[in-house]
Amino acid sequence: MIPELGHFSLILTLFVALAQGCLALAGAARGNAVWISFARPAARAQFLLIIVSFATLGWSFIVKDFSVAYVAQNSNSQLPLLYRIAAVWGGHEGSLLLWLLMQTGWAYAVSVFSKQLPDVMVARVLGVLGLVTAGFLLFVLLTSNPFERLVPAAIEGMDLNPLLQDIGLIFHPPLLYMGYVGFSVAFAFAIAALLAGQLDSTWARWSRPWATAAWLFLTLGIALGSWWAYYELGWGGWWFWDPVENSSFIPWLVGTALIHSLAVTEKRASFKNWTVLLAISTFSLSLLGAFLVRSGVLTSVHAFATDPRRGVFILMLFAVVVGSSLFLFALRAPKVGMGGRFELISRESLLLMNNVLLAVAAGAVILGTLYPLFIDALGLGKLSVGPPYFNAVFIPLMVPALLLMAVGPVANWKSAKISALIKHLHVPAVVALVVGVGAPFMLGRWSALAALGLALATWIATAVVKGIVDRMRATRTGLRAQPLSWLGMHLAHLGIAVFVAGVTLVMGYETEQDVRMTPGSTVSTGGGYELKFLGVNKAQGPNYVAEVGDIELSRDGRILRLLHPEKRSYISSEMPMTEAAIDANGLRHVYVALGEPLADDAWSVRVYYKPFVDWIWIGCILMALGGLLAISDRRYRLKRRERKAALVAAGATS
Repeated sequence: MIPELGHFSLILTLFVALAQGCLALAGAARGNAVWISFARPAARAQFLLIIVSFATLGWSFIVKDFSVAYVAQNSNSQLPLLYRIAAVWGGHEGSLLLWLLMQTGWAYAVSVFSKQLPDVMVARVLGVLGLVTAGFLLFVLLTSNPFERLVPAAIEGMDLNPLLQDIGLIFHPPLLYMGYVGFSVAFAFAIAALLAGQLDSTWARWSRPWATAAWLFLTLGIALGSWWAYYELGWGGWWFWDPVENSSFIPWLVGTALIHSLAVTEKRASFKNWTVLLAISTFSLSLLGAFLVRSGVLTSVHAFATDPRRGVFILMLFAVVVGSSLFLFALRAPKVGMGGRFELISRESLLLMNNVLLAVAAGAVILGTLYPLFIDALGLGKLSVGPPYFNAVFIPLMVPALLLMAVGPVANWKSAKISALIKHLHVPAVVALVVGVGAPFMLGRWSALAALGLALATWIATAVVKGIVDRMRATRTGLRAQPLSWLGMHLAHLGIAVFVAGVTLVMGYETEQDVRMTPGSTVSTGGGYELKFLGVNKAQGPNYVAEVGDIELSRDGRILRLLHPEKRSYISSEMPMTEAAIDANGLRHVYVALGEPLADDAWSVRVYYKPFVDWIWIGCILMALGGLLAISDRRYRLKRRERKAALVAAGATS
């Protein structure tokens, strides 16, 4: 009866979500205090009910209940316990249950951490979230029920996809979904502000930490996915412009524009309509990403589903969310004032230009991702859009965005003088020019792209350091006395600089070799390292057999360590998998992957030397830490007198 309990819990959650959405929104519209008060306990009840469903499915995996179709399709009696637990979200149905857990979890967090906000505003936000949750519950119950029974029960499971039998499955999907779903909170705040006709700096202040938190999780999710693909697929690449990778990167780009636009709306009461439109767009693009992954229109190692019915349902949900939101926006937007005026040279203008560049970049990625699908759907043939297109379009858009990143924080609001900007930025400009021109010579090969990338990274990093030092001198205080949101902004920008440096150096100076190696043979790679092939041994895993290579890494005649790349064959699926071996020291990777066995005990071996590749993920971690600092700022915690003022304003506009 355990799976039936999970199914019943989903049905009950649907009724609670519908009641929450309808009663909370109607109560806010009519000023009905009883209906308004229903929103918080309903949101908490939904979270608890989804926890019951999630735990029920997890228990079915733990006890190997192959009478549940989803368990039989994604588990096996030989699968280690850790992966049986992670397999709960390793397939389509379970991943949607994880999505619902995150969706109701965010709503629960809003109900708990919004006690200082007006009850009527919270009711509107939770009402919108309740309707979104109801839409996904209908999707699960009608097309993707994870609790369907097999009659008779399967004797043995089909096993989890070998690509997913990795620690990355434990952390990557939850982090990614926390970001995806988290933007529904910013979306709900925007819709609530539209419903209230209260598009001012107050709603932006309420929404900003939630949007930043979602951006933080999405950043970490994308970074972890990049690292997972890097070491698991054996191709040695950190980003492939895969359509499913793009489906998470697109909302990240627009979400980055959103958190910057929220800052302007909060501080200067400008960009009101633009900010609302970005909030709607970011969550809508998250739904578009769900459609791409689950509709069956894509073939990818990341994609979950191949059932067109599911794609049609998500497309309908996407149409309802986007259509109703834009209709409400069209009704309210003309009544919103323009906000504070600003000059062509000002922080507002610079942030607006940055937002436009990010939005255009997102549009370019959407075009490259969806255009082949449209061509295929129209019967005009198969078309592949790969890295050459994305690099040619995306990089030119990012160069001016990176240049503006150093200028924006030092420009004054409303009006800025060019002479003042030059005074602040002449030192970073000189340092960037010197590093950009000189560093490629020191690295052994000069190229224009390497010079440009290193100059941009240095430009941003130097501007960050100088900005912090200048502020501490001006205020005569230490680093701890500075506002956390301000420090978070600079730390995130520093993360971008580290990321750009890592991308530039690995793309400009990595080496790749595919070599035939026999026991005793050696190959030289970048950085003066040598690899000696000692041979291959067989090994038995819990649910696979492997051929494990022994490769000796040395430099200047000194043995550093043994590397053990593997070629695995999983018993249930007989699917071969490559497990790369990586030696890392923070400044470079020596990356080795076994290819195919050849004649005379020889093997095909792929060897990469990747300088500074770790900086790519270190930069992402710094960005996320910057977001964490920003949402920790005390400015986003309303005081009692601010709550009273907000209550009066909300009552006047209800």
